[in-house]
Amino acid sequence: MKLHLSHIQQKLDKRKADNAFRELKENNHLVDFCSNDYLGFASEKEIHILDNLPQFGATGSRLISGNYKLTVEVEHFLAGFYKAESGLIYNSGYNANVGLFSCVAQRSDTIIYDELIHASIRDGIKLSNANSFSFKHNELIALEDKIKVAKGNVFVAVESIYSMDGDETPLQKIVELCKKYDAALIVDEAHGCGIFGGKGEGLVVQHNLENEVFARVVTFGKAFGCHGAVVLGNKLLRDYLINYSRSFIYTTALPLTSILTIKKAHNFLLENLDRVEKLKELISYFKSQICHSELVEGASFRVVESNSSIQCIIVPGNNEARKLADNVQNKGFDVRAILAPTVTKGQERLRICLHSFNTKEQVDELLKIIGREL
Repeated sequence: MKLHLSHIQQKLDKRKADNAFRELKENNHLVDFCSNDYLGFASEKEIHILDNLPQFGATGSRLISGNYKLTVEVEHFLAGFYKAESGLIYNSGYNANVGLFSCVAQRSDTIIYDELIHASIRDGIKLSNANSFSFKHNELIALEDKIKVAKGNVFVAVESIYSMDGDETPLQKIVELCKKYDAALIVDEAHGCGIFGGKGEGLVVQHNLENEVFARVVTFGKAFGCHGAVVLGNKLLRDYLINYSRSFIYTTALPLTSILTIKKAHNFLLENLDRVEKLKELISYFKSQICHSELVEGASFRVVESNSSIQCIIVPGNNEARKLADNVQNKGFDVRAILAPTVTKGQERLRICLHSFNTKEQVDELLKIIGREL
């Protein structure tokens, strides 16, 4: 036992020495510039106050006692909303990515993924035992080079909007590459759904590419302010996942309260699309203000180009990024530092999340504070 504890202590000491030690913090009452609640849905009573449910808990896995008419109805609703043939609900985006990637490719197949892809996708790829290669972020030539030498069935994995940079994948060009080499494209829409597309259907639908993508993973814990995820594809994929996706098969299903909340959040979005427009206006305002602020004068950092809710200021070094975040929080604004190893060493950053409920005045004050601290 002492040996095991010694090993654990050494690993934790290393994290502390690198100023990368993670701790849980209670939610605070600062101005929110860090959460993924882009549209403010997490606090909407109309979405989260539920009634007329026969029961609340799921009672078991979907394959035993946890499959209900409501769950199947919501899956059909989601497939229609996102213009897909079929959908299968998972307990979270992490579960969906692990469940999909761990089973869809076999040992003789190849998965090629963007180097900045979600950790959950990397974990799923490891469990698949398939051949796997990363390609340089958003670099089409690098992707094509990897596809050319890939073996077996080839799967390409990208995010529509990248979680740490906030930038957009060149989706149309990636679709063209996948068609050229008969590769199956999988798109993680975690940070695109709810914001992009005419009605929040995501970047794939915005570009009318829903019939060109093998699978999409849409999560509800961000713009939709609730919990769970859905894997979208054809009916054959749905049947396959029900039979082979371990994170779906061997877990208690989402409670009916979560299932109903997912549907209510989507209907609420359709009735409140003005929030998306407010958010997009604020994103444009933030970008214009940061370009003209004192931040850009003699800066030893850079601002990541992004048209999404996620805006990042690269502040190299864990110590420097964490100190900046702490100082900004002490001034009343909740922003968080993203540190190595979550991002590559030298790419540490202040990650600023914009919301429809933030104001231009708050943006102005935040940028002034950051400018003084830098």
